[in-house]
Amino acid sequence: MLGQAWIARTASASTSNGMASILLIESDIFLGDTLMQKLKVAGFDVRLVRDGASGLKELLRAKPELLIIDGALTDMSGYEVLEKKAAEPMIAGIPVIVISESEEQDEQDRARSLGAREYLLKSKFNADEAIAKVKRVLHTDGGIAAFSGKTPGDSKKASDGKLHGRRIMWVEDDEFLSDIIARKLSAQGCSLLHASDGDAALRLLKKEKPDLILLDILLQGIDGYEILKRLKENPETGDIPVILLSNLGSKEDMEKGKKLGAVRFLVKATVTLDEIVEEIKKVLA
Repeated sequence: MLGQAWIARTASASTSNGMASILLIESDIFLGDTLMQKLKVAGFDVRLVRDGASGLKELLRAKPELLIIDGALTDMSGYEVLEKKAAEPMIAGIPVIVISESEEQDEQDRARSLGAREYLLKSKFNADEAIAKVKRVLHTDGGIAAFSGKTPGDSKKASDGKLHGRRIMWVEDDEFLSDIIARKLSAQGCSLLHASDGDAALRLLKKEKPDLILLDILLQGIDGYEILKRLKENPETGDIPVILLSNLGSKEDMEKGKKLGAVRFLVKATVTLDEIVEEIKKVLA
């Protein structure tokens, strides 16, 4: 149980607009960008850092009310950051949420031994659940007094109207990514269509004809490549531009996508939401 000194410090550490401060250390560009925007929409003041060394420096400088950290970082692992954090009295008590790809119990135990209050799996990431856990951790540690629930007015990039009314379909089975993509495209004034698997996508396309399709490759049942192949073979859907958005990123994957007719191949780990929107604008220009 944290002492009153820490509770008092967290209450005073919030930003001047009353939002609780969170440091997010995440090397995956797409996940980091989407999670940061989700947290901002929920009313938090978020700082995103991409690597462990820079994250540790920012942690020492800003002393946020909550640290969310990826267990696997490029230069310094998340666990190394947590070990160094534990040795610094001024930041040792900051609560932690770890995000990881590993389901191994040993790694979860290691995270909790280093102060993690929650352990979130990337493969089962749910946006609403993540935000609920953030709020619960802050409430437990006394920082919830700093959370006002306000949504910052500048948290969304303004729409330039280029996509207003355009019918965009995205095929994505990850609930978290699906939710954040929907918010981003909705802010651009798009008319949205969504399918969470290949079968649902093909059924939807029998009734609707979008202006563009944003398509994941790794899906349950029919994968993205097979969907793309069927789309291009069908005269009714063959002219719809398709952007592949995937965790796959090898030269062979990209060449296969291009051969099947994709106009773009975007790798989730190296692209931001704003860049995805810009690519959609370019394709539809």
